[in-house]
Amino acid sequence: MASNQKTADLPNTVRVLSSLSEIGREAWDACANPGWTGKRPLGSKPQETAYNPFLSHDYLWSLEESGSAVAKAGWYARHLVLETPGCAPLAVVPAYLKTHSQGEYVFDHGWADAYQRAGGEYYPKLQISIPFTPVTGRRMLIADRSRQKQIETLLAAAIQQITVQYEASSAHLTFLTENEWNALSDHQFLRRTDQQFHWQNNGYGSYEEFLAALSSSKRKALRKERRKALENDIEIEWLTGNDLTEQHWDIFFDFYIDTGNRKWGSPYLTRRFFSLIGERMADRVLLIMAKRQGRYIAGALNFIGSDTIYGRNWGCLEDHPFLHFELCYHQAIDWAIANGYQTVEAGAQGAHKLARGYIPTTTYSAHWIPNSGFRSAVENYLEQERLHVKLEQQALTSHTPFRKTD
Repeated sequence: MASNQKTADLPNTVRVLSSLSEIGREAWDACANPGWTGKRPLGSKPQETAYNPFLSHDYLWSLEESGSAVAKAGWYARHLVLETPGCAPLAVVPAYLKTHSQGEYVFDHGWADAYQRAGGEYYPKLQISIPFTPVTGRRMLIADRSRQKQIETLLAAAIQQITVQYEASSAHLTFLTENEWNALSDHQFLRRTDQQFHWQNNGYGSYEEFLAALSSSKRKALRKERRKALENDIEIEWLTGNDLTEQHWDIFFDFYIDTGNRKWGSPYLTRRFFSLIGERMADRVLLIMAKRQGRYIAGALNFIGSDTIYGRNWGCLEDHPFLHFELCYHQAIDWAIANGYQTVEAGAQGAHKLARGYIPTTTYSAHWIPNSGFRSAVENYLEQERLHVKLEQQALTSHTPFRKTD
């Protein structure tokens, strides 16, 4: 595995950090969410400045400090800091050397197999992403947007250089923005697309107003689905801020472990992680819990941005028809409408979200592969994959539940 030493042959304005503890919270956040002035009161209008909770020092440091995204788990922090000596950082990049491809949600297992069959070592690779978090956001976190193009060029070169220095097979920026995706294509990064399903608030005053925008058959189906989800005397609670307690996290962690054991065998997040975000980010967390006969039976964890809520994890201890859809999709829409939020991102994949008003939305990743032969093969594959994603998205969009108009 690559060593911990700093990258001596990079320009002297770039540092590589082996832990987020090596940079102050304010310095990181000034790049990650520049201009954000703090908590947005629920129900108020969003600020002009966007806020993404997953880019924050609080979130990323909680992943590291809790033992969730650390070397023992195959995530070796190699965060980049671009700075002028004696001044605040110009930009930061959340980066990790990886010894596997778990917890990324942009699948490259086929690439790894092909590379290794050809006699190469695919791991380590450089992963520029938010661990275990398939949410679109900036990956080159630049404080001064007036010099964005120049700084993107410096960061692209730095990413390529440390990929070679650490003898990594490749570098991967996943769930980055479309603007970054386009910019990196000028620096020999390959472009990949996929899709998720997001709900958009078109000025709805209530869930019923949202339903009014759907076809008659879809309205009836969703009303029936919601009634059945709650028919066993199930009650719903929205918990955020000071309402969250360690008892809630104990209960939700049981839900999370149950889902993880059934889906992928080894849950990524430790119990300590939930306590840390509860301490540091309680006002950016929304826990939607279902209770029956005085006992919590299911829950969905969401994070709150400036104009978006992000569904992250779900779990249950009792099975009830449609309860998953109620907590993860319908209740998230209810909360977004009630609090004036524009978007609900309900996590990776899942065409079943389409019938519930979540629309196909393109996601982006960029990949740098120094091996010319392997790069050429991947480039050809990605060209065909992008076309497939585009055609699938067009087909799905034609089957949304919304009423057809001229």
